Amino acid sequence: MTASAELRGDELIAKRHLPAEPERVWAAFTSPASIAAFWGGSHATVPPESVIVDLRPGGEFALDTRAPNGATRRLRFVYVSIAAPHELVFDEPVTGLRTTINVRPAGGGTDLTVHQRRLPPELRTTRAADGLASILDALATHLQRSNAQTKRRTP
Repeated sequence: MTASAELRGDELIAKRHLPAEPERVWAAFTSPASIAAFWGGSHATVPPESVIVDLRPGGEFALDTRAPNGATRRLRFVYVSIAAPHELVFDEPVTGLRTTINVRPAGGGTDLTVHQRRLPPELRTTRAADGLASILDALATHLQRSNAQTKRRTP
């Protein structure tokens, strides 16, 4: 299964079922190493050393994305609310973009919804929707790889 993403005016909603328990999905969104492994999706990479996670309301969440042409962009967010392991809300201070991540147990795994509100006009595009969907698909790949590595280490 792949992620789906839908634009609704100034909102973007992406969904994906993940074959991992909610606690692992939550950890992926709150661990710098995991964020670096999936956040760029299919369109960018994230240098692990660029990721900052100060997981508390008012704390900063920041990372660099590096495009295939080498262009780097710093993304910075501020955590609004944290309800582990089910909901994470953060704002992008410059544009006012609000992202809400919902993690819910379902079907032996997790239903993940990423809801972005107050999208700036430049992000109200099919390309932005496809980019967010690719991030959720990259998350699924990351979770599968980390699960396989854990199984190989277990005697």
